[in-house]
Amino acid sequence: QVQLVESGGGLVQSGGSLRLSCAFWGSFFSSYVMAWYRQAPGKQRELVAIITPGSSTNYAEFVKGRFTISRDHAKMTVYLQMNSLKPEDTAAYYCNGHTLASGGRDYWGQGTQVTVSS
Repeated sequence: QVQLVESGGGLVQSGGSLRLSCAFWGSFFSSYVMAWYRQAPGKQRELVAIITPGSSTNYAEFVKGRFTISRDHAKMTVYLQMNSLKPEDTAAYYCNGHTLASGGRDYWGQGTQVTVSS
């Protein structure tokens, strides 16, 4: 069983920065594709950034150049460094872990709220 625990959300002014963390509790972290999603009120959940076991990354267009996803295999933690934050970045941010084992499974954290004031 895998558990994902996010932290680091909060209230920040436009132009500010935050770093989100996602702690992975379980086994085989190094084999998981990890990602950050976000969901704003009244909107669908959307992919923000993704990182493979080999640390290849990909980003949604709306965060390219501002956000950076990374992972620390020793700490079994995934990070999302968010710079130049905008009010439209306000959302609940969710950590996702995906494995191809057992036919493919997804795990989700409980979410952490990011609010950017103008």
